Amino acid sequence: MARRLGLSISKTAELVGCSRFAVVSTYQKWSKEGQPVNRRKGHGRPRLIDARGEQILADLVQSHSGATVAQIAEKVNASYDKKVSEHTVHRTLLRGGGGGGGGGVAA
Repeated sequence: MARRLGLSISKTAELVGCSRFAVVSTYQKWSKEGQPVNRRKGHGRPRLIDARGEQILADLVQSHSGATVAQIAEKVNASYDKKVSEHTVHRTLLRGGGGGGGGGVAA
């Protein structure tokens, strides 16, 4: 971005805190591919709630539409082989793993 704004390679490297070579190679790769260079999919911690768990969660949300996240987390833990926190259930519902995008589930 700094290169696009007209900064020199040296100034960009100084601003970002890396070598001039890193600026040049990253900028060239970005120019050719047109996408962020360091976006790797599949990295990081695996999700605790997999597709089966999301289906269990969706079924529980549909059958207990007025339940809070705490109540749903309790029911998930009773019927799922992995123990999950309320925070994990809440994130999964917000991500869309609850059949309705989590709308109607009180925190």
